[in-house]
Amino acid sequence: MEYIRVRSIEDPRFAEMHRLMSTIFPPEEVLAFELWQEALEDPDIHVYVAVHNDAVVGATEYRYYPEMRVAMTDFTIIGAMGLGIGRFLYVERSRDLERLQRLSGTESIGMFAEIYRPHAVSSLKFGNVLPMHPAVRREVLSHIGYKKLDLSYVHPSWDHEGKAVAELDLGFFPADETRGSLPAELIVRFLRQYYSALPNKPKEWEEMIRELEARDEVPLLPL
Repeated sequence: MEYIRVRSIEDPRFAEMHRLMSTIFPPEEVLAFELWQEALEDPDIHVYVAVHNDAVVGATEYRYYPEMRVAMTDFTIIGAMGLGIGRFLYVERSRDLERLQRLSGTESIGMFAEIYRPHAVSSLKFGNVLPMHPAVRREVLSHIGYKKLDLSYVHPSWDHEGKAVAELDLGFFPADETRGSLPAELIVRFLRQYYSALPNKPKEWEEMIRELEARDEVPLLPL
């Protein structure tokens, strides 16, 4: 299996990845094909596909913010069972994030991820691949070491319509597993930076940010 970076919507592998993504995630979570070009050209956004027998069978997107010393996993897609795709993507992504830390001369304190709440998304279609079911994904992330931040989380929809998407928790994988909380100021900085590309923010998101700005620490809870 190969781990290959995608840098343009002209890359045939991107078309494969986008089709796969569109079969896995709800429409409001998928950025339109043509809007990906700017993201793919951004050197700080890392989009990789897992290629097996010349076919895209998985993908992941992530980024590292050295000034905040945190990473973010945007998504992980497993397109087939029995190939070890999830483990492959996890290992290759971890190696690359370690490389990014070395290049920046920083040491990460952990990684964010948005994690679906299975009971909240029972009416949504998440493809026909069992590892992508929200309940399975959540359990895997819990085993890896992710926890959830103690807040009522919403995010702006990626379809640019400014809707509030509320079926998720904001998770965090602490590099130090004894860490019990995160500074609220760090979470606000991260969220403002991460969603700076979306101009239409729902009022629910703005209210969440204001509530975070009034807090000192946000506990990390079991996922």
